Amino acid sequence: MIQESVVYGCIKDLLLSDNTQEAQQHRLNNQKVMMSLPSIEDWPLLSREMFSMPVQVVSGDDAHTDVMHFGTSYKGVEHEWEMWIQKFESMLKSMYWVSATVHLETEYNGRHTFTWEPESSFHEPNEDKLSVRCEWSRESVSF
Repeated sequence: MIQESVVYGCIKDLLLSDNTQEAQQHRLNNQKVMMSLPSIEDWPLLSREMFSMPVQVVSGDDAHTDVMHFGTSYKGVEHEWEMWIQKFESMLKSMYWVSATVHLETEYNGRHTFTWEPESSFHEPNEDKLSVRCEWSRESVSF
C-alpha cells in the first residue's frame, strides 16, 4: 500500500504597492530563491515546480500582499519530515515574508499545520532566527 502524504501552503510577503522599488526588490528576491530550487526531475524534497511565483499586479497603485502558493504529494514524506522542514526553513531564511504556513496531510499520522511568523513585522533575507508553531489533528475513525 502506498502511503501518500500531501504538503501544501503559502508564504505571504508584505502588503506593498506594486509601484515601489521595495515591492519589486522583495518580489525579485523571492522569485530568485524559488527558481534556484532544484527541478522536480531530480526528486528533491523541495522543487521549483511546486511553487507559484508572485507577479506584479497591473491594476494601479493598490497595495496588496504577495501570496506564494505551493503544494505537492509524496510517498511517505513524514519519514523525511525533519529534513523537509530544514530545507523549507533554509529557503525561508533567504526570502522576504510576513508569514508562512505548511499543511502536511498523512494517511497514518493525521494532519499537521506548521506556521512561521517573524518576531518583527517581517522577515528579511539572512535573518537567522525562525520560530515555528505546530498544530496536529487527527480524525477519529468509527467502525
